[in-house]
Amino acid sequence: MLLLQGVSVASVDAPPETLSEETKTCVECHKGDNPGIVQQWGASKHYGASVGCYECHKADEGDVDAFLHPEKTGKNSKLISTIVSPADCNNCHPKEVKEYTDSHHAQGGSILGSMDNLLAEVVEGNLQFSTEGTPAESAAVVNGCWQCHGTEVKVLRDEEGDVSGLDPATWPNTGIGRLNPDGSKGSCTACHSRHAFSVGQARNPENCGKCHMGPDHPQYEIYIESKHGIAFRANRDKMNIDSPKWIAGEDYSAAPTCATCHMSATTGDDGLGVSHDVGLRISWTNRPPVSVRPEISDAKMRLPGAKIKWDERRKNMKKACVACHNEKFVDGFYTQYDGQINMYNDKFAIPGLALYNLAKPLFAKQIKFANHIDFVWFEIWHHEGRRSRHGASMMGPDWTQWHGNYEVGKHFYTYYLPELEELVEKHIHSDDAKKKKVAEELRVMLDKLYHDEFVIDEGEDTERKSTGHRWFIGKMKTEEANARTQEITDFKSRYGVDEGQDKFGQDDVKKDDVKK
Repeated sequence: MLLLQGVSVASVDAPPETLSEETKTCVECHKGDNPGIVQQWGASKHYGASVGCYECHKADEGDVDAFLHPEKTGKNSKLISTIVSPADCNNCHPKEVKEYTDSHHAQGGSILGSMDNLLAEVVEGNLQFSTEGTPAESAAVVNGCWQCHGTEVKVLRDEEGDVSGLDPATWPNTGIGRLNPDGSKGSCTACHSRHAFSVGQARNPENCGKCHMGPDHPQYEIYIESKHGIAFRANRDKMNIDSPKWIAGEDYSAAPTCATCHMSATTGDDGLGVSHDVGLRISWTNRPPVSVRPEISDAKMRLPGAKIKWDERRKNMKKACVACHNEKFVDGFYTQYDGQINMYNDKFAIPGLALYNLAKPLFAKQIKFANHIDFVWFEIWHHEGRRSRHGASMMGPDWTQWHGNYEVGKHFYTYYLPELEELVEKHIHSDDAKKKKVAEELRVMLDKLYHDEFVIDEGEDTERKSTGHRWFIGKMKTEEANARTQEITDFKSRYGVDEGQDKFGQDDVKKDDVKK
């Protein structure tokens, strides 16, 4: 027995030897009404194992979403449920379901109760979307957030109390953290699309791109830019992607996909098996404003991963990396990656978050996202900061730099800090004692930041501080200024750049050139 999110279900010992009569009856009708579904299933491994419609959709008396199909009366009516949940898949795939249930993916629906959903519920939408089960909701939430994160699927009932269908505000939905009527969390079909449930499709990077793309978490776009993604597109026909056994270095070597690094088996006597917990090889969690180690994030969600430290997870990922790279190459990558995370955390994220929290009482409107500065700070960490971090994690330099670090720096210095300065100026002489006190504290914190004296962490012997801000007030330290001057001199000498050329080797535009 496996306890799955409060649902107790038993696994089976072996698949059926032949197609059941119930499944044959299903197919007889659906091959006329829904031939695509039947064809997809017919090409699947489920078909080869005699696992059909009824084996997956059958329900028991008392199941919250169970109904008689095809009608309430009739010789061939069977009790079924529309949704095939992880609890149902667990009958044959208990290991995979447990791993998935223990993962961050299964917790995707937690956004429904978080402040992140405020944007789609209130700022972007309104409550005019209405269905029988959901009388007032934002269409932005239904069509956006819920489709990736999942929603609570609601069961509709007729006047007699029998199941009449699923609420169209909540179904169809294959969100990764969907809250199912049977109490289970998640959707296996988020990655293994019905009714083929292809393992090859799940291994393709486009599969992950359904959710992991866009301005705030562009992992798919980063992958496309990276050497990994370039190699994949050039060698797609060499990937052996439908192979039952699929180990990098043994069954293919042309390129990795998302699944290669985060889920698939690895080589060697101490190799890893396939895992459906995609967080077990991640050594930084880059979702929040300040990057943290994954065990911290898992602890907040009360997941078993709280017991698995980041360095163990990194060792797991390295086992995937060394299929194609030597250890020094891999160690060099992680040195660069850690440097990016520490720079972002120390220079922008930790002080930026502290400044935001301190300044809140001075905002014109005490409502989240009702002030321009709310959006500025949100995009610095939620969009640009994530791009800089995710870009570095996946070796996508343009995303790290121009879509990431550049945008973080530009908005931090030209929007964020100036708006905080305006708040100080406006309230530091206020008659409101509380606001005056906050403005004074904000003034001190800003000055410490400008002079590289903002303390990030206090150790027993040393203090770690946020540095790299003195240039903004024209007080860069002499040794740093001299080093930059020397760097320019060395550059010109190295590349033979004349004084009349910029550092990219392009001649300055002259008036005579324009006339010509």
